[in-house]
Amino acid sequence: MVGCSVVGPDFREVDNIKPPKELQLDNNETNAELSEWWMMFHDKKLDTLIQKAYTNNIDIKQAGLRILKSRTLLGIQEGFRYPQVQTLSGNAITSMQNSKNINSLGVNFDIGWEIDFWGKYARNIQSAQADLYLSISSYRDIMTTIVAEVARNYINYQIAQERIIYAKRNISIQERVARMTEVQFNSGNVSELDMQQARTQLYSTRAKLPSLELSKINSLNAISILLGMSSDKIAPILKNNISEKSSSYMKKNNFNIVELDEDVEDYLSLSIIPEADFDPYKKIDISLIRRRPDIKVAEYKARSASAKIGATEALLYPSFSLVGNVGINSNDLTGSFTSFSDSIGVSAGPTFQWNIFQYDRIKNQIRFYDASFEEAMLGYNKAVLNAMSEVSNSLNGYVYTKIQLQENQRALKATLRAFNLSAKQYNDGLVSYQRLLSTVEKLTITQDIYAQVKGLVAINEVLLYKSLGGGWQHSIGKEYISDDIKDKLKQSDIDWGKYLNNTRFEDE
Repeated sequence: MVGCSVVGPDFREVDNIKPPKELQLDNNETNAELSEWWMMFHDKKLDTLIQKAYTNNIDIKQAGLRILKSRTLLGIQEGFRYPQVQTLSGNAITSMQNSKNINSLGVNFDIGWEIDFWGKYARNIQSAQADLYLSISSYRDIMTTIVAEVARNYINYQIAQERIIYAKRNISIQERVARMTEVQFNSGNVSELDMQQARTQLYSTRAKLPSLELSKINSLNAISILLGMSSDKIAPILKNNISEKSSSYMKKNNFNIVELDEDVEDYLSLSIIPEADFDPYKKIDISLIRRRPDIKVAEYKARSASAKIGATEALLYPSFSLVGNVGINSNDLTGSFTSFSDSIGVSAGPTFQWNIFQYDRIKNQIRFYDASFEEAMLGYNKAVLNAMSEVSNSLNGYVYTKIQLQENQRALKATLRAFNLSAKQYNDGLVSYQRLLSTVEKLTITQDIYAQVKGLVAINEVLLYKSLGGGWQHSIGKEYISDDIKDKLKQSDIDWGKYLNNTRFEDE
């Protein structure tokens, strides 16, 4: 009877997400590595950073404590299923009236159980359960974001590294051009204008290095915050041994001719920026978006608000309770506390209470939670649309930056070839010095753009996995309360009981 009398709306499952046709990918082959998508970059440095972030990140630790708090709040609501009043009280009072001592002694045990006739407590339990799953989904959403941010900042760090290497290589080339120009100016073969233009180009390229170094430092500091570690402990992980000079790519023993080796592929063999080799149209299932943690957060917000409507609506109806009392009460004029003649009493029976004049206070609470529920559902719809947009942006971003990278690579190869041709023709007196400087400038610009676009390809890969909610699956079977925090809680005077014994995420 009690189960059938639960008032308020039951939450209806939200409709399945239907992605646009352009995002309905081939579901015959799904990406089994979504839970640890960063492994597809085959970069041990990135693997190390993400593992350290999972262990040390402060936001993840805070999210774990919020799960623990939600479990305790659920425990409070579940406790209301049992008698809500179980009180043992007593008194021993001495008073004087008309020069006589009166001793009063009483010991009472009161019990009261409000029957959950309208489902008030059941709805509150549902709301608390939704809040618990909301905190779990929030934990996973934070984890998804942290993992993606570690990867993104690592890639930005490596982009800065690669741009610095290209810049230093071009500085070496430009230094040689400037020295060659000075020799020719002293010999009367070129004007001072040619020499000063060569120096301007050299100094301009050198001026870019400080901003690139600053970008690298900013990325390093961002990673240190995400990992909860000092930057001096992270810097050794990011160190690379790639040559930053172009001397090995210049032809030897030929001071008058600034010429690079014809092996262009070797010149472009830098592998600092990680790159995942995958086909997004075959290996990623768009249906995975349904499990995105932020979408689950929005759903559980709606569930919690829906349950609160019923819990509040129950206050409109009478509440029924069973109450009882067993007590020993004695008033004695003899000055003794031990006389209990006719002092034992027992009472029991049903009661009811009804807020008949509530002046719309309860109804306005119901209206508040009903509006909150509709707001939460709109938030859910917005989360779905946002997820679709992120998937579309990152997917198309990856596809088009990949095309852009291919064209940039062709442009860079052509620029390298043009540089060698202009250097030869300049030394043979076939082209002006302006032609040589132009190809040097284009070489510097094209290489810098090439490194940036290569980084954008990797970043869009990261954003694509993030948009599909990849990364949180790594938490399944692991503790959401870190060992150091658990030890602190155990060492306190608080009895945590069962709450610290089972803090692992269950398999899904």
